[in-house]
Amino acid sequence: MIVCFGEILLRLAAPGAEFLLQTPRFDAAVAGAEANVAVSLACLGTPSRMVSVLPDNALGRAARDELRRYGVETGAMSFSSIGRMGIYFLTPPAGLRAAEVLYDRADSAFVRADFTAIRWEEALHDATRLHVSGVTAALTQATAAATLKAVEAARALGLAVSLDCNHRAKLWAARGGDGPGDMKRLMSLAHCLFADRRDLAFALGQTFTDDRAAAKAAFAAFPDLELMAHTSRSQECADAAELSATLHARGGVEHRAPALRLSGIVDRIGAGDAFAAGLLHALDAGREPEAAIKFALAACALKHFTPGDFNLAREVDVDAVLNGEGMGVRR
Repeated sequence: MIVCFGEILLRLAAPGAEFLLQTPRFDAAVAGAEANVAVSLACLGTPSRMVSVLPDNALGRAARDELRRYGVETGAMSFSSIGRMGIYFLTPPAGLRAAEVLYDRADSAFVRADFTAIRWEEALHDATRLHVSGVTAALTQATAAATLKAVEAARALGLAVSLDCNHRAKLWAARGGDGPGDMKRLMSLAHCLFADRRDLAFALGQTFTDDRAAAKAAFAAFPDLELMAHTSRSQECADAAELSATLHARGGVEHRAPALRLSGIVDRIGAGDAFAAGLLHALDAGREPEAAIKFALAACALKHFTPGDFNLAREVDVDAVLNGEGMGVRR
């Protein structure tokens, strides 16, 4: 059982390749970094549980039910009469035009939640791992403190902790405060980091020429850190890219997943969360590190061909890509 903690959002995307409100329509989907991981884990076959706070209204209940229908345990989620549903607006990419995200999360039920009401020993019962994200820490100082408390509770229970740094410049700029200090504290308690040189530069206040140097600095700074993983992307245009991935282990050991070329991309949002879920699933299933990072990259690649934030690929789908059987028709 892997427990995920964070805010669940409503994603409102302009349809097709349109700009926001080019026509007065949105495509709606449930989203959120940690929720994306929880759903992907459940689809892959790893039991997952989501801890969050939602508004006590139709939107909040619909979001809860959406996670539930994919198999995520939702009993640790609560509803509040204070605050609203957090939203992000998406302008999809097209050709040489980048995607753009507009956050509307102020005064959401999660941001205004009383996190002291979460009973972490109950929320983490029968779990093997807690997964959190730097997105939650970037919202407010209170959500950063809540994330730290969750991680400390998991560590006290002897659970593994994974942290996807998920640097969001817009959120950190709006929040202010000691963002690097908050991230450094969280990183120091994680056993597995999803991070690259940009994330380490933010937390450690250093500049790194490459991800290998950043990984070396991370292992030196954080004695409990066991693994650090990241993808590398070469984006040709909105619907074509090349992806590779690296898993760094303490002692300078590296495991690399050969690059995958993607064309006809449908939706890349949530691909990093699919990568994180793929690696956690593979490692918890007992796959060796080299096989695990290849599995994670294949899961990440498959997300690019699923609309919405959630990666709905099953383990058999990911293994089919690894075995060269991803194309064609399975009958």
